[in-house]
Amino acid sequence: MNNQFKHICVIGLGYIGLPTAATFAAHGIQVTGVDVNQHAVNMINQGRVHIVEPDLDALVKVVVAKGMLSAQTTPVEADAYIVAVPTPFKDDYQPDLKYIEVASKALAPYLKPGNLVILESTSPVGATEQMAAWLAEARPDLTFPEQAGEQADILVAHCPERVLPGKVLQELISNDRIIGGMTTRCSTAACNLYKTFVQGSCIETNARTAEMCKLTENSFRDVNIAFANELSIICDKLDINVWELIALANRHPRVNILQPGPGVGGHCIAVDPWFIVAKTPEQARLIRTAREVNDSKPEWVIDQVKIKIAEFLQANPEKTIQDVTVACYGLAFKPDIDDLRESPALEITKKLAEQGLNILAIEPNISELPKKLIGKVELVHLDESSKADIKVVLVAHKEFKKNTHLTKKDVVSLVNL
Repeated sequence: MNNQFKHICVIGLGYIGLPTAATFAAHGIQVTGVDVNQHAVNMINQGRVHIVEPDLDALVKVVVAKGMLSAQTTPVEADAYIVAVPTPFKDDYQPDLKYIEVASKALAPYLKPGNLVILESTSPVGATEQMAAWLAEARPDLTFPEQAGEQADILVAHCPERVLPGKVLQELISNDRIIGGMTTRCSTAACNLYKTFVQGSCIETNARTAEMCKLTENSFRDVNIAFANELSIICDKLDINVWELIALANRHPRVNILQPGPGVGGHCIAVDPWFIVAKTPEQARLIRTAREVNDSKPEWVIDQVKIKIAEFLQANPEKTIQDVTVACYGLAFKPDIDDLRESPALEITKKLAEQGLNILAIEPNISELPKKLIGKVELVHLDESSKADIKVVLVAHKEFKKNTHLTKKDVVSLVNL
């Protein structure tokens, strides 16, 4: 462990911040986690977790019991600060940095010369510089990289997370990290911190390149998913089984088409490409089109369900749409997690409920519905879903793959079980 960093403060204890904080704590660094959610803070201090991520509960329990990790709602003095707060976009797809601004102003009073501040939140190009500007405005008694270069009192860097939900704890350690400092000294300091536990390579660059690297990675994936989603729509029009088609095409040694689905969700792939589009709208034509294809897929799914509803009502003329029960299998944005952020499955379920249908939601990874579905949808166990007239499989959870009734022809499946 680098002795320069004996105590770090992690701001934002969500899907990235909490695993990061716990991993540092497990490797001998004292960690204070900060979150505005008092419930999350209380749970963590009890050695429990408020999110679903394999093995995270056991790790948090151990490091809290050892006194290496604690949580509170305000920052403290530390050697380094890691900002891991949400970075959503506004209604016009412009980046919203309000959470980074709030975090910056919250930690600024505690800064002292020699501190390192790292922005981990996936951000548009220039966000790290903006964070440094907010810090400088709040602390005119200190110097920052944009003012004093290598001689700055406070070091600032960007190090985007590159982990897969469901495998976060493994990939935090094994994956390479891109370290983008505002100066070379900033990059080196951040690199030394992450080498506390990172077994992959820590690759130094500048802050803007690090920001763009994360956006590029997720935009690449978004474009590939858009190809698969568009292909599924084309195949439906041409009466071709898209799953069989992709399996055959992928036998070519240089073809690897992804699996289509109901859209794209999560806080990264569904959001990050818009950061590039917002910055360079005239140049990012393919990236914009891919986003539009994936964003439009949920509406196509709803249209497919409406066709099934019409067929059902035609076969049962004594019934009205209020008599139709639709089971939506899966609300998370990907299999076997509880993360509902930007989930197309969640949005599809919500819009179907607005049609006057009786909607059953089957999501084995949550215990209560999100606010937007309360009063509109009934959360039921998988065993209770057989009574539905129409079954719509939106997420390939492991529990669904074991049920043969979900592979029948009368099921609307948007995933390949």
